[in-house]
Amino acid sequence: MGDAVSESAVRTARELRTAVGRLRRRFRQAYDAEGLTPSQMSALNRLDRSGPASTSDLAAAEGVRHQSMAATLNVLDERGLIERRADPNDGRRQLVSVSDAGHLFLADKRRAGEEWLARALQDNYTERERQTVLKALVLLEKITES
Repeated sequence: MGDAVSESAVRTARELRTAVGRLRRRFRQAYDAEGLTPSQMSALNRLDRSGPASTSDLAAAEGVRHQSMAATLNVLDERGLIERRADPNDGRRQLVSVSDAGHLFLADKRRAGEEWLARALQDNYTERERQTVLKALVLLEKITES
């Protein structure tokens, strides 16, 4: 097999996973999801990132049953956050996409999360520490490129 993984790599991976998980939870706490569940927010965010998709495709991507995704999408539809239209390649299927109201909703939530994070960085870190975080982010970006 490949080379052994160093103890520092294992420890860094564990600590980074934990920190990212905590940061995600804090982001979710920083804004009011206005009654949407984490599953509903996840589906809405996935549609925003990936573009139109069928219920089946979304269910597979989110790792849930088709029926669960259908229920999730029904709530998003009732809230006016998504739109449905016929698939131009297969009239039997519907494609779901984020509506204009959904884009505004997500932009508002992201802005609230970024404002919370900027304030936390301002209040809890020195300028030098913030510069260190920026340097670390450049290093972390390499992971996504490999």
